Amino acid sequence: MTVAAGAADSIVDVAGVQVGHHQRLDDAWATGSSAVLVPDGATAAVDVRGGGPGTRETDVLEPSHLVQQAHAVLLSGGSAYGLAAADGVMRWLAERGHGMQVGESPEHVVPVVPAAVLFDLPMSDWGNRPDAEFGYRAAAAASATETRQGNIGAGTGAVAGPLKGGIGTASAQLPELPGAQAGARIGALVAVNSAGAVVDPDTGLPWYPLDGLRRPDDAEIAAARAHADQRPGRRGPIGRPLNTTIGVLATDLGLSKPQCRRMAVAAQDGLARAIRPAHALTDGDTLFALATGRRGDLPAPGAPGWAGALDAVCAVAADVVATAIVRAVLAAEPVDEVMSYTSRYPSAWE
Repeated sequence: MTVAAGAADSIVDVAGVQVGHHQRLDDAWATGSSAVLVPDGATAAVDVRGGGPGTRETDVLEPSHLVQQAHAVLLSGGSAYGLAAADGVMRWLAERGHGMQVGESPEHVVPVVPAAVLFDLPMSDWGNRPDAEFGYRAAAAASATETRQGNIGAGTGAVAGPLKGGIGTASAQLPELPGAQAGARIGALVAVNSAGAVVDPDTGLPWYPLDGLRRPDDAEIAAARAHADQRPGRRGPIGRPLNTTIGVLATDLGLSKPQCRRMAVAAQDGLARAIRPAHALTDGDTLFALATGRRGDLPAPGAPGWAGALDAVCAVAADVVATAIVRAVLAAEPVDEVMSYTSRYPSAWE
């Protein structure tokens, strides 16, 4: 299926979605948090494939469980400590009356904010990690125009194999599907901090190809291959680390929780196309799926065309995630000893 990118080619192309980041990057800090807000609520699901996940509120997203919608998803650095940043996102939403209504008064709400974290502790001085204030500031900064990539938010201290990782985003506009309005969109926001590499060391090109790159010079490829098995820390190589690629997939179609879960499952194929190896025991690879329902619903299960329509959405979801992953690495900038793609392969850019 041939699809066009959305206007911003970002997850914020999806109606009802806002993105905000907060980070610190200086001599003692390299970490941050990213909030994907759906203040009016969105059907939500999750798929966890990595062997070492750090997550919060994922059980409520099980299709058979009570809660149907989330109001935000928090992606953060800081390993398990960074889960505290979700408290700040909850506080920001609750102050504005967004959440699951649990009482008669408008302020009686409980925002549902699932979260996942990545391991970036070696990039900051010990003890410097996101807390509730990071999450609050990320939520407060959220907008429908935030499209920045690279060393920002949860991607600030991310490392992807031997290169600097970061935040990446992409979107696609679907053709008309049964039951849905024309122009429905899918978008992804991914923080790439993988044990595996996004770039083939033999060619210097991403495993998942994007336009605009050419094969780097042989000297650059040779230099990169000499470091292909190293994972750099901020002040030099480190031993076998913990890692994790985490992200959010969103669509403005109306999907049920099981359909959202299916979209998240398929999107993990995009992760595996762009990162090799993927879903390792030291990774906590986790993808959330959100459906805002702003552009109509897919057919109900059993209705004519329902399976083909969902399969079409899932196929594009995997491509959008793979694209966002590659963009995260291409947009990243060096941090001390951690080289970026652009500094390791300068001749790859036309």
